[in-house]
Amino acid sequence: MRSTQGLGDMVRTLLEQQYMLKKEELGADARLSKKGMVFETEAYEIPDLGHFCILRMNAFLGLMKMETAVLAVTGKDLPLLNLDWVRAFGKETQIVELYDTQLTPYPEKALAEFDALRHRDGDLPAQEAKAARWYDAILYPCSYHKAGKGLTERLAAAARGYTETFLRQLAVAPACDAKAKQAKNRAFAERLFAEGGPAVDQVTRLFGPETARRLILHHMYGVKD
Repeated sequence: MRSTQGLGDMVRTLLEQQYMLKKEELGADARLSKKGMVFETEAYEIPDLGHFCILRMNAFLGLMKMETAVLAVTGKDLPLLNLDWVRAFGKETQIVELYDTQLTPYPEKALAEFDALRHRDGDLPAQEAKAARWYDAILYPCSYHKAGKGLTERLAAAARGYTETFLRQLAVAPACDAKAKQAKNRAFAERLFAEGGPAVDQVTRLFGPETARRLILHHMYGVKD
């Protein structure tokens, strides 16, 4: 475990400095366990702003750990923010992804602030390249993908820097049509569930499609049927 504050707790602490978070009751979905894999989920409504989720996974007796934080804003026209931290057999990976789910183009000046953070860690090894994914077309190039050993503090600092920058931009962004913005988030979450991926496929195999759909759409991205 990283010596600094965990990813999900870091993002939640920064959010709570500016906004009221209302924790949602997830029932049995809050802790799912099967075949040595444990998934723990926290979901929060942020009134008049959007949805926040923390997902933690522990497997192989702690040899593999993952934390995901998702901030799906609906009250303002900002990108969808996904952060992932993975530690597997001593190697750490930090991912911060910004997806173009806006109603209008995001200002280049705002994107440049994230790009400066990415370039600051330009000496660090990038995450191993993966096969093309459907969401690559809406993934902003200023997103962050780094991996290696002995990089705990730098990776944590990058995640915090992206989060602080996002929240700083959020504070001054104008309000938008919340229903139209929610529709964009829904389209992303539904396609993510439909297209699948390593995490989605794993949850579906372990707990079935109904539970996986709730986890992805409802709890992670705040999409309600």
